[in-house]
Amino acid sequence: MGADISGAPLIELKGLGREYPAGEITVPVLRDVDLTIRAGEFVAIIGASGSGKSTLMNIMGCLDRPSSGSYRIKGRETSRLEPDELAALRRESFGFIFQRYHLLTELTALGNVEIPAIYAGASPDARRERAIALLARLGMAERVHHRPGQLSGGQQQRVSIARALMNNAEVILADEPTGALDSHSGQEVLKILEELHAEGRTVIIVTHDPNIAARADRVIEISDGRIIRDSGAATPVATRPEGIATRHVRLLRALWIRFAEAFRMALLSMSAHKLRSFLTMLGIIIGIASVVSVVALGEGSRQKVLENISGLGTNTLEIFAGRDFGDRRSGRIKTLVVEDAHALSRQPYVAAVTPTVTASATLRHGSTELNAQLRGVGEQYFDATGVTVTAGRGLDAASIQGMVQDVVIDENTRDSLFPDASVDPLGQVILANNVMLRVIGVASASQFGPGGGQNLSLYLPYTTVQARFLGSNSLASITVRVADDVDTTLAEQGVEALLTQRHGTKDFFIVNTDEIRQTITSTTETLSLLIAAIAIISLLVGGIGVMNIMLVSVSERVSEIGVRMAVGARRTDIMQQFLIEAVLVCMIGGVLGILTALGFGAAFGRLTSNFSFVYSTQAIVAAVLSATLIGIAFGFLPARNASRLDPVEALAKG
Repeated sequence: MGADISGAPLIELKGLGREYPAGEITVPVLRDVDLTIRAGEFVAIIGASGSGKSTLMNIMGCLDRPSSGSYRIKGRETSRLEPDELAALRRESFGFIFQRYHLLTELTALGNVEIPAIYAGASPDARRERAIALLARLGMAERVHHRPGQLSGGQQQRVSIARALMNNAEVILADEPTGALDSHSGQEVLKILEELHAEGRTVIIVTHDPNIAARADRVIEISDGRIIRDSGAATPVATRPEGIATRHVRLLRALWIRFAEAFRMALLSMSAHKLRSFLTMLGIIIGIASVVSVVALGEGSRQKVLENISGLGTNTLEIFAGRDFGDRRSGRIKTLVVEDAHALSRQPYVAAVTPTVTASATLRHGSTELNAQLRGVGEQYFDATGVTVTAGRGLDAASIQGMVQDVVIDENTRDSLFPDASVDPLGQVILANNVMLRVIGVASASQFGPGGGQNLSLYLPYTTVQARFLGSNSLASITVRVADDVDTTLAEQGVEALLTQRHGTKDFFIVNTDEIRQTITSTTETLSLLIAAIAIISLLVGGIGVMNIMLVSVSERVSEIGVRMAVGARRTDIMQQFLIEAVLVCMIGGVLGILTALGFGAAFGRLTSNFSFVYSTQAIVAAVLSATLIGIAFGFLPARNASRLDPVEALAKG
């Protein structure tokens, strides 16, 4: 492509000034600079330290903005360009060679050279091919996979030059390119710059060494921010070869390439600072583990409560004499009778009903003597309460009418009276207060009453208990199982209305097991919410920790940010990289938190078999989403701060 030496200048500065604040005053660094550079020139800007030459180069490279005056590049006024438009200029037109190289330590020589092409949207194969070719041209073919710490100063500067050429830059800006090199390496770098100029590129060197400046075709001397000498423009090289063109890809593919690079750099950064990354994750791990465990604990509690209540009977109503449990007269009220149970059994909302009487007795079998509770029940007792007959048979209507001395014992009684597992309790005869009872069945342990399933219970016909143990026809209670398609509250209202009509007064009270279930479940859920709130607070604390660490990370990686901006990274590229890192930290912390919660549940299960954690897939997915959102929410500020850094200040701090 021929250089346009007859049209508009490549670089044009008019009345350019740059001032920096210093406390309450401003210090001028550049004053009324007028300068024109055409394509293909080889220019050296020389001056003592503090003369403003580096500031001038930074402005020409769109790393810095002037305070006054005009700067045009290819006829475009840079003061009107947005940050991402300036980034595009740096990416497409300029290649920077720094005195301190500014290579990224986590990347190899090949990786460092590829960076500009990543932001330019070049395909992976094309950029790799070009980077290897450039390194080989500069004598680095054997060092492409070496990291900066494994290279000499001269080799690092060669990598920096290859990076400057990666996007086939039209203008090479070299700031003291030999300042950190020995004389031999310095001469090799200058020779490379002369070759680049011979190819038709515009080369601008900033130096304080007159011998280096003499190698250029044009020397501009600057002192106290003003140009005091300009040797005049030489005839620019008329042509400039294209070099190895990068093969660009479609927009979506380019976005994916940039995302993949940001993701890779996030992983490299986390790997390079393992302890810091783990400590950052720790708050997230604790928070997520707490949330998942609390949800599992709450669900386990709820299911255990429902399981225990199911032992009390599903949708059951318990009717007792007296006005309430605290009624002192309840023991003397004898108005609950069998006819009440028969009347209730005829109601459409009743699925099963059983009269109940109770008595205490001393059991004897062989040499074993125990205290137990006798329950006088009807033939529908096991249907009404959900107690299961596990061996033998239950009571039937004939047993009730005949006041037979058959008994169904629960599993606790069986284990206590017949400890020898080889002895079949069915058909055995036991004594209860000297009344002989024949065992016809074994039932699961009842959950009724204080102590729940720890009681020793025996089930006899209620007529037998009334005649042989109590000597009274009154009932202690009536148990009603409500039909499955009927609301227990409506059924309770119907039972109350019926019995009040029969008794002429309300001398009974009803215990609705569904209300108990709702109350206990509600209490469990409230406790779960309380603990979950504490867990969420720990998640927020973890998120604040992520933000703090990421802010520190930004301050530690200012130089890296400056380099990426210098080679053309957009603000969105920088923000994306740090945001991805924050999200990765939180997501990995979230996964570790879930695994911690699962491990805790497994350990808890080994310690006790009476209770277990019940994990919810929805809760686990929600935990991962929460971790991701925390990463986005608390990573946004550090990422935004990183993206808004001034490139020249970032490079200076690095």
